[in-house]
Amino acid sequence: MNTVLRLEGITKRFGPLVANDAISLDLQAGEVLALLGENGAGKSTLMSILFGHYTADAGRIEAFGEPLAPGDPKAALAAGIGMVHQHFTLADNLSVLDNVLMGTEPLWRPFSRREAARAKLAAVSGRFGLPVKPDARVGTLSVGERQRVEILKALYRGARILILDEPTAVLTPQESESLFATLAQMVAQGLSIIFISHKLGEVLRVSHRIAVLRGGRLVASARAGSTNRAELARWMVGREVDAPQRRPTRHVGDAVCVLDRVDTAGSGHDRLRDVSLTLHAGEIVAVAGVSGNGQVALAELLSGTRRAVGGSVRLMDRTLPPSPAALVARGVARIPEDRHAVGVIGDLPVWE
Repeated sequence: MNTVLRLEGITKRFGPLVANDAISLDLQAGEVLALLGENGAGKSTLMSILFGHYTADAGRIEAFGEPLAPGDPKAALAAGIGMVHQHFTLADNLSVLDNVLMGTEPLWRPFSRREAARAKLAAVSGRFGLPVKPDARVGTLSVGERQRVEILKALYRGARILILDEPTAVLTPQESESLFATLAQMVAQGLSIIFISHKLGEVLRVSHRIAVLRGGRLVASARAGSTNRAELARWMVGREVDAPQRRPTRHVGDAVCVLDRVDTAGSGHDRLRDVSLTLHAGEIVAVAGVSGNGQVALAELLSGTRRAVGGSVRLMDRTLPPSPAALVARGVARIPEDRHAVGVIGDLPVWE
């Protein structure tokens, strides 16, 4: 096989912390290399060095046989390296097309040249099976659709090596399946992919080779077909890991939340129409569906940020108040799909 990327002896320190300790890796053409490790193992730091966000304290990188300038994202892009970050870097107030073009050319270029860019985006979208609406405002897209835009940004710029940092962390199972199908199309057309994850099942499924980091060091590397979950888990944590045992709920109690033929306001599919649902004490209810078909509306309704315009919602046998503060006081909590945009305020400390 043809080696398209080589990292040799990469070391990175942050004060006394050694985030990467003399790591050496290579990537072949048309290969998916999974970079596996627990949170804090050094995966994202290593890829940030590769993409030029950080400069290594020691070591060297070659892309397609040529030395890669350290600490220079433009050099990485010019070498054909693209990166899709775990937390997206998109402008919500701009269209898909404008986000893809951002940084490649002036946004207000002549109409005819923008049409050429639109045609190129459509061609890239069709080639890799990543359908998008170029004029849709990014702020209206689901998390899975935003990730699609991030991938298209890299492919539009001619990426031949694509780094995906925890790409399924914010996706539904259906969106993850769609992503895996897209990755298969990419490698079939010669792209090489570094797939960063800590999920054992998905790395075994999508990768050709798996490299395992622990404590900033490369501790193991194996072909995906020659290893298993138990071995990967042992490499990740440095000891044997007992598989968790799932036991069915012994007792399901009374109904604690009841939706009866509920309608909500909203456009397109992002609304509820005649939805009935009952949740009992001691019960887990799964809501499945392709992103953008009412899941957000349901979550916002049950957390008090969206009102019902029809039907009824009762919590603990009392009418659900359309007030987040009141619901929190009554013991309702929500973990949103986009925890950075909706769940937390990044500028505030944890205690606030």
